[in-house]
Amino acid sequence: MNHDNRSQSVLVDLGRRVHATALAWRITLSDRLHQHDDRGEGVISMAIAVLIVAFLGAAAWLAFKGLLDGTKEKAEAQIARVGG
Repeated sequence: MNHDNRSQSVLVDLGRRVHATALAWRITLSDRLHQHDDRGEGVISMAIAVLIVAFLGAAAWLAFKGLLDGTKEKAEAQIARVGG
């Protein structure tokens, strides 16, 4: 092998190593950029679920209270009519 062929071979080998290293860095950076951090997802989902259940509970309470108030008025009217 003469000096020019050896230099060319070293440059080709160096180019391959640089390319492999750059490719590995690109893959690593790409993976880091595309990773999704799901650590807060459970907390947010639970907060939404708690709010939904709270609104349902408030609506049920209002419906139940309205039912009881109506029943109370009817009962008082019947007692007054019977002679209470």
